[in-house]
Amino acid sequence: MTGWWLTVVVASAACLGLKLAGAAVPRRWLASRRLRRALGMMTVGLLAGLVATQTFASADGLRLDARVIALAVAALLLWRRAPFLVVVAAGAAVAAGLRLLGWG
Repeated sequence: MTGWWLTVVVASAACLGLKLAGAAVPRRWLASRRLRRALGMMTVGLLAGLVATQTFASADGLRLDARVIALAVAALLLWRRAPFLVVVAAGAAVAAGLRLLGWG
């Protein structure tokens, strides 16, 4: 088994272990209003960090390219309460169009 496969197997086992551990948490712990609120805020923070990393990061540092404009278009459409598929399609189309024009 190569090193990559060993890594995949160990990561898969760790994910399964975390999933089983989550199922073993007593229901009364999850009934806490404070915990549910904290978990909801943590989800938003993690998603915001992922979006920021994927939008502004490149191999050589921070970069402003077509992804930034596409994110702005998607944010505007979300603010206007557009359907999610429209938001994703418009963001992708804007990024593709700007890259086709040579920006990014």
